Order: sequence, then C-alpha cells, then structure tokens
Amino acid sequence: MKKYALGIYEKAIPGDLSWREKLQAAKDAGYDFMEISIDETDAKLARLEWTREERMELVNLMSEIGLPLRSMCLSGHRKYPLGSPDPAIEARSMEIMEKAIQLADDLGVRIIQLAGYDVYYVPSSAETVERFGRNLKKAADMAARLGIVMGFETMETEFMNTVEKSMYWVNKVNSPYLGVYPDMGNITNAAVLYGTDVLADIATGDGHLVATHLKETVPGVFREVQFGTGHVDFKSCIEATWKAGVRRYVTEMWYTGNPKWKKDLDEAVGMMRPLLDAQP
Repeated sequence: MKKYALGIYEKAIPGDLSWREKLQAAKDAGYDFMEISIDETDAKLARLEWTREERMELVNLMSEIGLPLRSMCLSGHRKYPLGSPDPAIEARSMEIMEKAIQLADDLGVRIIQLAGYDVYYVPSSAETVERFGRNLKKAADMAARLGIVMGFETMETEFMNTVEKSMYWVNKVNSPYLGVYPDMGNITNAAVLYGTDVLADIATGDGHLVATHLKETVPGVFREVQFGTGHVDFKSCIEATWKAGVRRYVTEMWYTGNPKWKKDLDEAVGMMRPLLDAQP
C-alpha cells in the first residue's frame, strides 16, 4: 500500500469530456484518484439527482478504468449557503448537503470538502453566522450517519481563510466527521495578508486535517496560477501537513483552454510526487 494518495481536481480536465475520458486522463497522468466537483452551476448540482442506475454506471466505470472518485469539492453552497438569511435558500442548502452526502456514499467518495463561507453573495452578520453554526451541526450529524468525513476548505474571504479560523468551527461542532481540508494557496495568501506564519497556521489543525489542496497562488490571486510561478512553498507545506497527519493530497488546477492540458497534469504530478515520496 502506498503511504499517501495523490488526486486531481476534476476541473483540471476539459469539462466536455466524458467520465471515461476524464478518469483515463487522470490515470494516464499518474494520479491515484479524482475529486468530483459539485459547484453552484445547474449542471453540476444536477449530479445530485442522478438515478441509482447512473450512479452504478459511474461506479462500474471507475472499477473498469482503475481510477476512483474519492473526494468531492462541494462548492455549491456558495450560491446556497448554510448561513443564508433567506429561509428558501437555507432549506436548499440543507437539501444540497443531504443529497451530496448520499451521492458520496453511493459513489464511494470518502471526503467532502465544504466551502468555508457562512454566506457569499450577501453581507455576513451575527444572524448568518448563527445559522451557519446551527446548520453545520445538522450537516455533521448527517455525515456521521453514513460515515462520510467532511472538511472545511480555507477560503479567500475573511470568514475562514486560515486553518485556525476553521478549527474554531471544528471544535464548536466537536464531531469526528468534521475537520479541515486546507488549501495551501489560500492560507499562504492569508499569511502574507496578516503577516503570520503559514506553517504555524497549519499546526493549529494538527490531528484534524482530513486532506490537503495543493494549489499555487500569488498575493491577491487565488486561482489559475501555474504551478511553480507563485509563492507557495509546497515542500514546507507538504512537510507540515504530513506532520499534522495528512495522507491525501489533491492538486487543484483549472483547465482554461490550454491545448496542452495533459502536459499540465504530467507536470503537476512530476512536481508533487517527489515531495510526497520524500516524506518519512
């Protein structure tokens, strides 16, 4: 058994490809698994409504190709946040949560990455924070029933842009099914913003980090930065997260029309595998 697993974010691969083509591309690049996206678009949210037959077809395809889906990036809560002051949106957020947990169970997904927002498109308030906490506890209980682990993504906004801020909610809910799934690019930007130590921030989540996003950033820019062109110290971040207990990593990158996207996958694996292989 390998001592770690390295996955790829689904959106690193052209969206118009079939699941067979996506999974095969990830396998060819040398990845161990793929992270499925359930974002705020109608097309991605529709995946929550897949029939039993559609789910089993994908499970069988994973088995045939030998590359599974093992984590889920659930960013659909950006549009339908857990802390929404609108009762209809709040209800939709919990429906999405319940269906995402069920989909994860059906597909064999082990970890759901939660968006660390109380709200996104409207101002945060004491009310939205209170609703977020209340619904988060309900979500953790849902996840516990099916044994699905959830982890907060450290985001680009003030509400939850560090591991330390995420741990406030982990400790408050106090469930073995809720941890932190930090984004190395986002917490590096936060450390620059606050003048703090990114490695010290990682250490605040010791024993509660469920996986890690390996993503490149530059100050003030949070996505679509080519690996090796930003300021994230991947070697140190991998060492720190490894020490904190992480053994599952995902390279987060986006396909933006580059015809050499397969080369991008190969280069990401070539950059991260040696760093992970070097861990004790």
